[in-house]
Amino acid sequence: MTVAPFPIAKAGDRLIQMLPRMANRHGLIAGATGTGKTVSLRVLAEQFSQLGVPVFMADVKGDLSGMAKPGVMSDKLAQRLQDHGMTAPAFQAYPVVFWDVFGEQGHPVRTTMSEMGPLILSQLMELNDTQSGVLTVAFRVADDEGLLLLDLKDLRAMLQYIADNAGSLQTQYGNVSAASVGSIQRKLLALEEQGADKFFGEPALNLMDFIQTDAHNLGNINILAADKLMQSPKLYACFLLWMLSELFETLPEVGDMDKPKLVFLFDEAHLLFDDLAKPVQDKLEQVVRLIRSKGVGIYFISQSPLDIPDSILGQLGNRIQHALRAFTPRDQKAVNTAATTFRPNPGLDVAAAITEMGVGEALVSVLDEQGVPTPVERCWILPPASNFSPLSPVERAAVRSASVVAGVYENAIDRDSAYEHLTQRATQAQQDAVNAANQAAQQKADAAEAKAQEKLAAQQQREAQREAERQARERSKATQDILGAFAKSAARSLGSSTGRTLLRGILGSILK
Repeated sequence: MTVAPFPIAKAGDRLIQMLPRMANRHGLIAGATGTGKTVSLRVLAEQFSQLGVPVFMADVKGDLSGMAKPGVMSDKLAQRLQDHGMTAPAFQAYPVVFWDVFGEQGHPVRTTMSEMGPLILSQLMELNDTQSGVLTVAFRVADDEGLLLLDLKDLRAMLQYIADNAGSLQTQYGNVSAASVGSIQRKLLALEEQGADKFFGEPALNLMDFIQTDAHNLGNINILAADKLMQSPKLYACFLLWMLSELFETLPEVGDMDKPKLVFLFDEAHLLFDDLAKPVQDKLEQVVRLIRSKGVGIYFISQSPLDIPDSILGQLGNRIQHALRAFTPRDQKAVNTAATTFRPNPGLDVAAAITEMGVGEALVSVLDEQGVPTPVERCWILPPASNFSPLSPVERAAVRSASVVAGVYENAIDRDSAYEHLTQRATQAQQDAVNAANQAAQQKADAAEAKAQEKLAAQQQREAQREAERQARERSKATQDILGAFAKSAARSLGSSTGRTLLRGILGSILK
């Protein structure tokens, strides 16, 4: 079924409308600060929601939460409507789901280290080629050994493991430098200081939770609280890269649809491309080029078209260009770039118009039925139907508690993963080493004891032998002493009168 086009702006008496079936051909909203980009972003989000198309958008200034309640007429709005011949919008609230990487202003957003992968992590930590290679080895070893990399402490433990076992891993995985591991560990610590410890973990975000509609078939508007996240621009950029990559890997091919399945509106898009490593940029270009066939439209919001690489800028078919200021040579280049990227309109000096437009005014070109950009037109963006004022903390909390995912992501889970398994291995190895040392010490002690006992026995045997020899000598001496004494006594007796008498008696008896 063909879905009717929806209006986004007015040029004179004509409405400028976008075709839903061409909305997944991506788009660009550009313009200097204060020229009305946020209003254009809101109008697109509201129109997609009306079509039943879910939207994801980052709230970098903290002023998008009012989309959860109806707009109100103001003197300024009434005057604007009168000046440009517009009718008042049908004020209404939209189904909003708040998200926050830090879990403060919305449902926590988490992913695991494994889902982020070494390529985007290397970009996040600004690693050089050698360090990126070491990080890739850590992920590969974890996969081969069945170890889950879920949070920061898992990756730290894995890096420590490959550093400690670099010698045994070198043949299969290549050299692992201790210096590179140390550098990565320091950068992980810096990431933790920026709040990345809250981003990496479980339960991990199921991106299908973004693709929801409410009871009235309005597409949910998923708003990421990014005002605090913007203080860590690398984390913000890599978060966006991760989401696109995950969607690209997860969603099935659907070809051309009557309307998108999901639309992303990326504010401050220049952060996504600043210092982007070549492999990551190649990956991003591939995703932007192919993800439209999975029903996803991507709209980049930035101050200048120069913020977007040419290879990606050429993929953005729907354009809303607000005013630019040509104060510097770079500004003038941006004006010329913006002017030349539109399909010309013979009745419009595009370069001059870009510098002359007021707040809320824009140059608009959308894709027609054949996917060809329409001639650029100078027009006024239609007013949003939701409220411009941000929600109070109480109102935001009420919206959050009524969300379809309330309670799903609020409580972090820390299941057994690489850290626990490697810690257990290290503890067991340490215990085994202690046991082996104790066993060796006991064996050494037993051997020493046996040797001592053997030495003692030998000594006792020698002492017994010496004692026996001493006693034998003493007995021999005693015998000799007795015989000597007897001989001496006999000699003395023979020399005495008694001895002589006795001798005669003995002799006489013999003679008889």
